[in-house]
Amino acid sequence: MGLPGLLCAVLLAACCCCRRAAGVPGEVEQLEPELVEVEVGSTALLKCGPSHSQGNFSHVDWFSVYKEKPTLIFRVRQSQGQSEPGEYQHRLSLQDKGTTLALAHVTPHDERIYLCQGKRPRSQEHRIQLRVYKAPEEPSIQANALGISVNSREPEEVATCVGRNGYPVPQVIWYKNGWPLKEQKNRVHIQSSQIVESSGLYTLRSVLKAQLLKEDKDAQFYCELNYRLPSGNHMKESKEVTVPVFYPAEKVWLEVEPVGILKEGDRVEIRCLADGNPPPHFSISKQNPSTREVVEETADDDGVLVLEPAQKEHSGLYECQGLDLETTASLLSDQRELLVNYVSDVRVNPMAPESQEGSSLTLTCEAESNQILEFQWLREKTGEVLEKGPVLQLNNLKRDAGGGYCCMASVPSVPGLNRTQLVNVAIFGSPWMAVKKRKVWVQENTMVNLSCEASGHPRPTISWSVGGAANEQDQGPQSVLSIVNVLVTPELLGTGAECVASNSLGKNTTVIFLELAASNRTTGPITSTVGPHARANGTSTEKKLPEPQSKGVVIVAVTVCLLVLAVLGAVLYFFYKKGKLPCGRSGKQEITLPPSHKSEFVVEVKSDKLPEEMGLLQGSNGDKRAPGDQGEKYIDLRH
Repeated sequence: MGLPGLLCAVLLAACCCCRRAAGVPGEVEQLEPELVEVEVGSTALLKCGPSHSQGNFSHVDWFSVYKEKPTLIFRVRQSQGQSEPGEYQHRLSLQDKGTTLALAHVTPHDERIYLCQGKRPRSQEHRIQLRVYKAPEEPSIQANALGISVNSREPEEVATCVGRNGYPVPQVIWYKNGWPLKEQKNRVHIQSSQIVESSGLYTLRSVLKAQLLKEDKDAQFYCELNYRLPSGNHMKESKEVTVPVFYPAEKVWLEVEPVGILKEGDRVEIRCLADGNPPPHFSISKQNPSTREVVEETADDDGVLVLEPAQKEHSGLYECQGLDLETTASLLSDQRELLVNYVSDVRVNPMAPESQEGSSLTLTCEAESNQILEFQWLREKTGEVLEKGPVLQLNNLKRDAGGGYCCMASVPSVPGLNRTQLVNVAIFGSPWMAVKKRKVWVQENTMVNLSCEASGHPRPTISWSVGGAANEQDQGPQSVLSIVNVLVTPELLGTGAECVASNSLGKNTTVIFLELAASNRTTGPITSTVGPHARANGTSTEKKLPEPQSKGVVIVAVTVCLLVLAVLGAVLYFFYKKGKLPCGRSGKQEITLPPSHKSEFVVEVKSDKLPEEMGLLQGSNGDKRAPGDQGEKYIDLRH
């Protein structure tokens, strides 16, 4: 080294020594600053070096270093602190006997280097790096609601993730189905940006763009924010979202509900389906298996054809066509056969059967179906199964054989598939009724409904012998019910009412007798119905109404009284013959009872007997009367 170079080195060393002696802040040799970490809103404790003693801090200056420019913010003189005017003026205070400077209500703007410089006994300084942290809010995610087409040539926006009010800026990671996504040319692109709020906090906005495939139609996307706090590293996740993915259909098919065997009356849905999104425009056509004629059916916008109720005409081969309105490509489904099982045209021969009593009648049932049929004959009014098979033979017909017969045609292989046909059998005969006479209890001067029912073939008509409004009601093909409303008068009580049923083969009559009910019976309209319950043309036994019991009671009472009188007469006669009774004696005799049994009743007995016969009469005390006493005698009954 030459002389000029040596001189320069000496001068440089001297200059450095002078600057250190002068105490210029920040010029003291210092290793890495001490790191202090705090969260936003808390208090930062800045210590002016761990090795200093109490005497070193009687004269200390605190500086804030921003962009390598120190600014005095706090002075310590004689262990007394004083803030300098500015942004820290009301947030600084001394702690730990002046060794620590406390900075309250830390904000992101407070993140910088702080320097403390002691003046005595020599110039010393300590540098502190303050790091500020703030956890971001829960991330929000918004999916692309418009959807992404798989035919797009460039990555399309999938979702946007936003993390608000964090410090420093958090890191974002995108996930698909739980796997992290990384940048991939022309496939995946992540674009992030941040905004500094007035508070100094950051709002992060990250947009995920990607090219999606058909397999991504159910993919779950979410974002994750990674950030640091004094306690360590942390993370927050958004909710999962799906994105509509549009792709053309590759296949079209048909589905039928319900699944299984179909029958007439069912509700059937024929539904077109495709594996594209959005689905193509559907149309449904049906081909008649016999004529091969194809007819387009009317389906709704979702490609659903509803058959309700299903009929045999709906059977056929159905096909679905899907038209992509974007590419104009057309797809056809496989044909599917729809079979609606049916039973129809149940017929009975003869249609209106009629016959004479004692004769025979044959009923035959026929029906149509695409399956094997079974037949049953049932009686309408009882439901009893009379015959299994299409033919019902009725022999030795009687009047009660008339009425309804039901033929049921069913398909054993299709549960619930059956049809019935009702036919009424008419037996020729004059009208018949259940009873010939009937008694009805009524109240005088009240209105009463009298009814009468008759059956026969031809169907009879009913007339009444009394005036009044009559109303006829059909009870069946061969039965009629007539109701007449009449006023109960003395004349009607005497004559009764006559119901006459007649047809071309004869007539029949029922007489209704009206009798007054007891006074304690409830008054009001009374209805009497006489009908052909036994179907015996007036020869059936009537179930009588109970009659009043007053006459029977009188007869019994009279008989009992006569018996009592007869027994009493016999007893009196017995005592008379024995001489115990003073009957027919002259004179009077007093019969005295003991004093305890005396009463106020006295019976005078006159006797025409001889005096010697009077000795039979004694008083209650056993004394005999004188035989010559001819005066009137008294019997004193004291009890």
